[in-house]
Amino acid sequence: MPKRGKRYQESIKLIDRTKLYDVNEAIELVQKTAGAKFDETIELAVRLGVDPRHADQQVRGTVVLPHGTGRTERILVIAKGDKVKEAEEAGADYAGGEELVKKIQEENWFEFDVVVATPDMMGVVGRIGRVLGPKGLMPNPKAGTVTFDIAQAVEEIKAGKVEYRVDKAAIINVPIGKASFGSEKLTDNLNSLMEAIIKSKPAAAKGRYLKSVTLASTMGPGIKLNGQKLMDN
Repeated sequence: MPKRGKRYQESIKLIDRTKLYDVNEAIELVQKTAGAKFDETIELAVRLGVDPRHADQQVRGTVVLPHGTGRTERILVIAKGDKVKEAEEAGADYAGGEELVKKIQEENWFEFDVVVATPDMMGVVGRIGRVLGPKGLMPNPKAGTVTFDIAQAVEEIKAGKVEYRVDKAAIINVPIGKASFGSEKLTDNLNSLMEAIIKSKPAAAKGRYLKSVTLASTMGPGIKLNGQKLMDN
């Protein structure tokens, strides 16, 4: 196991590893432990009481964080006709059709963070599914990235829309902002995300839904939250 740095060792002294913190306490602590020279990302990790192997226990959705993530997403829109212009006017960084798909194929071009496509272009997008999929960039209707309402999709992503999706280990990892946001904004974002995850509880999920909820900065230790209180809110 790699040796932790001095800053990490100092940060961990601030945390009671046996305690389940309330949201306000956890937010204050995570800012104190974010001592790096850059503006650290604050991330929430939620382990759920679901079995992701079963289709009826998948947990996936999107939520627009009230204060965004602190990151400006570069959006690529694959569309045709008037939808290309609509995308550009809404603020998409790149918009076009088959020529952009060819650029990805031939030049290994990936100067974007999110791909949005209209349903009638998914056949074309499918040609690069093997390269988009592993990078988590494949457009999906459940994530709101396959739609004819291009303007709304682009505007929501720019406003701070994030996707949450349970992985094979039944864990969801989502950034909720930057350490510089301050307590109020981070709290608003965390509460919005947790409300969405709780509402997404599958009917087939039995027992305790929130197995563990952990908050951490990029370089800091994990801080465990009281999942039961989050469920009761």
